[in-house]
Amino acid sequence: MDHDATLDTIGLLCPLPVLKLRKRLQPLAPGQTVRVVADDPVAVIDIPAFCAEAGHALLSADTDPGGDGGGAVQTYVIRKGG
Repeated sequence: MDHDATLDTIGLLCPLPVLKLRKRLQPLAPGQTVRVVADDPVAVIDIPAFCAEAGHALLSADTDPGGDGGGAVQTYVIRKGG
């Protein structure tokens, strides 16, 4: 899936992934998308909740369990609401 912006929040813990996402969405026009990569276990709750509360559409949410001993990596695609 194509996206207009990317945000890497690997290594950041709650609430930083959502705060960085909010800031990254600001310059985007309504309808544009951002791809977020996170490894914070709480992001699976925080990012969908933020999208619902702020009026953005969560287009996809995928998790790679991380077979190399690292934590699970989540990838989200979010469309900015208008």
